[in-house]
Amino acid sequence: MKFSEIISQFGETGTNHSLTSNPDHDPEIIGVAAIDEATNGTLSYVEGPKFGSFVSKTNATALILPQDEKLQELAQENSIVWISTSDPRLLFAKAITLFYQPYRPVPEIHPTAVIHSSAKVGSDVYVGPHVVIQQGVEIGDSAIIHPNVVIYPDTKIGDRTTLHANCTIHERTRIGADCVIHSGAVIGAEGFGFVPSRTGWLKMEQSGYTVLEDGVVVGCNTAIDRPAVGETRVGRNTVIDNLVQIGHGCQIGSGCAIAGQAGMAGGVKLGNRVILAGQTGIANQVKIGDGAIASAQTGIHSDVAPGEIVSGTPAIPYKLYLKVCAVYSRLPDMYQSLKQLQRKFKNSND
Repeated sequence: MKFSEIISQFGETGTNHSLTSNPDHDPEIIGVAAIDEATNGTLSYVEGPKFGSFVSKTNATALILPQDEKLQELAQENSIVWISTSDPRLLFAKAITLFYQPYRPVPEIHPTAVIHSSAKVGSDVYVGPHVVIQQGVEIGDSAIIHPNVVIYPDTKIGDRTTLHANCTIHERTRIGADCVIHSGAVIGAEGFGFVPSRTGWLKMEQSGYTVLEDGVVVGCNTAIDRPAVGETRVGRNTVIDNLVQIGHGCQIGSGCAIAGQAGMAGGVKLGNRVILAGQTGIANQVKIGDGAIASAQTGIHSDVAPGEIVSGTPAIPYKLYLKVCAVYSRLPDMYQSLKQLQRKFKNSND
């Protein structure tokens, strides 16, 4: 594919590119690559001036650059064609789709699949080997159910949703359209509901629903639990990484991003566009406002205001956390100074 053809596919307005100044230099692009691994014929990107040194070192034939004239001049000096944009990483993500499309099986129902007679399966659906679809299940049009998926009774799966191999969808689950559930994920299993009694822990039955709105992505081995009553809900276009635990009764807004090994106890409420970095932990019933961000390994025990950035355990505002970290490395010296002051004070009183 010629570089000019790639540019035309982007459909970006307000972008500049090197072909305007040299229309005869229109190289063939055969793939995409990270800038430090790029080879002749590949397209890569530079996110900002911080990575500018790679422009002189890379073997890439073409680059997606930020709107930075110095980087653009450097690319031209190294005979690299380029296109500039306000968000190079976003444009690179679009470029990948020109060279790679995920595996999509041809619609069919494999003969080893077990589908209950009361289940409703839409048109153009793929159901792979050894899939189990139990009574009362509804599958939308163009859905993809990969091998070994188990779907419990009273479950609804929306149009064009993909369930990857070995994921399990428990009863009373509602999954919207255009969702992706990756391998090993468990959606709608009963929440961790036990009540102490004189004879031990009494199990509280989890009779509620689990709802994933349209466009939700759930990573491998993630668990989203069903509540005792009411519902656990994940808002539309929220993306969830691998190994995430979402407790019973949680309410997650739209457009959130939850990174790997994050966990939230029951009843947590996240607003819209919340970002939780890896290994963030959230205590029971905590509320986090729209647009808030928690950095990696943050432990959140109380409510977080909209737009706030928090870090540390227990969580504190990010700017304060940086000051605390700066002091932390000086604690040994401060301790020695304190001991010296204590000795001087003791000697002066003897």
